[in-house]
Amino acid sequence: MSSRHLARTIAMQILFLWDFNGKKTEELPYIIERVFSIFAPKTVDKDFAKSIVENVIKNLDKIDEYIIRYATEWPLDQITIVDRNVLRIGIYELIFNEEIPEKVAINEAIEIAKTFGGISSGKFVNGVLGAIYNDIQENKI
Repeated sequence: MSSRHLARTIAMQILFLWDFNGKKTEELPYIIERVFSIFAPKTVDKDFAKSIVENVIKNLDKIDEYIIRYATEWPLDQITIVDRNVLRIGIYELIFNEEIPEKVAINEAIEIAKTFGGISSGKFVNGVLGAIYNDIQENKI
């Protein structure tokens, strides 16, 4: 497993806990430290993972607007916490992070969804991010 893939999974776990616990910003440093100490004490690019978390939170309203726009059958609060946060990372990397190739952002999100989500999470994430990608290619967004 690449160190960036592992960093993305750590970022998803941090965002999951943050979201699950009511998105309390004051708890974020504790959550970050706890997740790193349990799941990746030495083997992860902590700066990359923290950057993902910080930028997802910084752009949360805009990212959630994409989820609402492209996952039309699912109200945001009814999407599982795993899928919601995998989408947040995928959308952040797809739309807001120009350093990550678009297809890498999509593929990484799908793999994380398959690993941590439910039986149809990979397809769901692929569908939402694929629709966003198609609109990017057609310059609709």
